[in-house]
Amino acid sequence: MFIKSSGIFLLILSFCMPLMAQPGNLQPKRELRGVWIATVRNIDWPSNGNTDPVEQQKELLEILDSHQKTGINSIYLQVRPSADAFYGRGSELWSQFLTGKQGVVPDPYWDPLDFAITEAHKRGMELHAWLNPYRATNDLVDTNTSVNHIKRKHPEWFFDYGKQAYFNPGLPEVRNYITQIVMNVVRNYDVDGIHFDDYFYPYPERKSLPDSNTFAQYGQDFKSIHDWRRNNVDILIKSLSDSIHTAKSFVKFGVSPYAIWRNRADSPEGSETSGNITLYHSLYSDARKWTAQGWLDYVVPQIYFPFNYKVAAFEKLMDWWAANGYGKHVYIGEAPFLADRSTEGWKDKSQLSNQVRYQRENSNVQGSIYFSSKSVTNNLGGFRDSLRNDLYQHPALVPAMSWLDSIPPNKPSGLNVQKQSGQILLNWNAPDKAADDEMNYGYIIYRFIKGRKINLNNPENILKIQFDSSASFSDKTAVRKKKYTYVITAIDRLKNESLASNKVKIRIP
Repeated sequence: MFIKSSGIFLLILSFCMPLMAQPGNLQPKRELRGVWIATVRNIDWPSNGNTDPVEQQKELLEILDSHQKTGINSIYLQVRPSADAFYGRGSELWSQFLTGKQGVVPDPYWDPLDFAITEAHKRGMELHAWLNPYRATNDLVDTNTSVNHIKRKHPEWFFDYGKQAYFNPGLPEVRNYITQIVMNVVRNYDVDGIHFDDYFYPYPERKSLPDSNTFAQYGQDFKSIHDWRRNNVDILIKSLSDSIHTAKSFVKFGVSPYAIWRNRADSPEGSETSGNITLYHSLYSDARKWTAQGWLDYVVPQIYFPFNYKVAAFEKLMDWWAANGYGKHVYIGEAPFLADRSTEGWKDKSQLSNQVRYQRENSNVQGSIYFSSKSVTNNLGGFRDSLRNDLYQHPALVPAMSWLDSIPPNKPSGLNVQKQSGQILLNWNAPDKAADDEMNYGYIIYRFIKGRKINLNNPENILKIQFDSSASFSDKTAVRKKKYTYVITAIDRLKNESLASNKVKIRIP
């Protein structure tokens, strides 16, 4: 997620002017609008040195409120930065980035993941638990690692590389352990998804990875250590996909890989790029295979480059991933953390906005996720304002995933609208169970001004997306002397939408 090495940093030094994409007249009703909240090294939250749970909660609420105002509908919260935890119902130690020292319990006690899920859902936003699978420590300073850390208990599971320690992906017991850790989160928390970023095998340093002995033990069926490494990651992804969807069919599983799968020079199926780092050869991860095999529900390539960049142009990479999604969702990882740079390409402050517009023209791309939270809330390059005042001016429902659930809820009925104490009170009857025996998860409240056509596909008419099964709503924004028509639909956990309820008209005196 962060700029990992000097080699990758060279890719972001100089750029050409961006292409101009014209915005459409109608914003999409369904679009993934996400943001990564990074906790490693306290990049986004909690503020470095802030270990007071009350202040941490206040700070997180301010972050969520800001993103809600911006139109964000999905939060990707990093809850396992370095084989430690921002949650209590698991076997790993509390993170040093939460309490100041690894293994120290929050005092007074609270569970940040539980809290974040509840508060995100209150705001109509999904909450995906972002876990780093293989990074074991953030540095090699012994005093920063608890004596009870898994690395101290099973040192044979790890290798040091560069300035960090990593789980050895070639060991079956490591893959089993990571699967167990992830499934603890799936079973114990009401998350909407499980999310991995780009850290699988570590980004290459000048020395070789220290896993030749593991290859000698487990790699007899492979012609090369490179194929064996890729297979190790394949096994983990496949195992997790099966386990997650078996345990909870509505939980989404996605990965945010490095942007370049393979260069066209290395493979005819690769992208028109010439990067010196590739996902396939450098990180031993084959995200294209994972989508093709149906192991992922979505993929989020980190395309942190501008238009027309010679080595890795945004438009070429986005088009490549859009053509290689295999029917699963493709969201684009974008880089507001670069929005205030003065390097060519980022000098144009419409760069990121034009990237959003460009991807909206491709039906195989369903949205964006931004790195990182602080860059958006701090309005770097004015990008947050562009989202609030233009691109995300109206609400959006996250895209549905038909392969997980294609059956919509039944429609609500008996909508009743009343004026009371300066507000409009809406009540309705909850729908019966759907054909798949599921109850509805929430509702969408639509409000139409007199003379406007009843069009549920126009997000301008969405008043509220509610992740709450209570069959009532209070409209406090109705304007005097206006005539409105209200309509309600139901949504299920995967955001399939029902038919509309009855329509009710009302005039505000």
